[in-house]
Amino acid sequence: MITGPQCRAARALIEISREMLSSFSGVDEETILRFERKLETPGDAVILSLKHTLENAGAVFLPEGERGIGVRLKFTRSEARRLSILESEGGLVGDDEVPGA
Repeated sequence: MITGPQCRAARALIEISREMLSSFSGVDEETILRFERKLETPGDAVILSLKHTLENAGAVFLPEGERGIGVRLKFTRSEARRLSILESEGGLVGDDEVPGA
C-alpha cells in the first residue's frame, strides 16, 4: 500500500494533476484530496487503483526500509528520452526471448 503523502509526491514527480489522476484511476478527486492530506484513508481497492495508475505513469514506490518510505521516477528524464527515441526508430519486430515463458 501507499500513503497519502507518497501519492501526492508521485503526482508531483510525474507531473499530473489531481484531476488527471482522478480521470485515469476512476477515483473521485475529493477522495484523492482527502487521502493526500491525511484526512481520510480510503479502502484498499481505491488505494491500489491509485498506486497502479501512478506506477503506469512512471512512479516507483519505495517500501519502508532503513531510509524510510518514498517514491521516485521509473526512469530519469534522459533515460525516458532515449527510450522514446529507440521506440520510434522502427525496424523489424522480433520475438522477445524471455526465459520460462
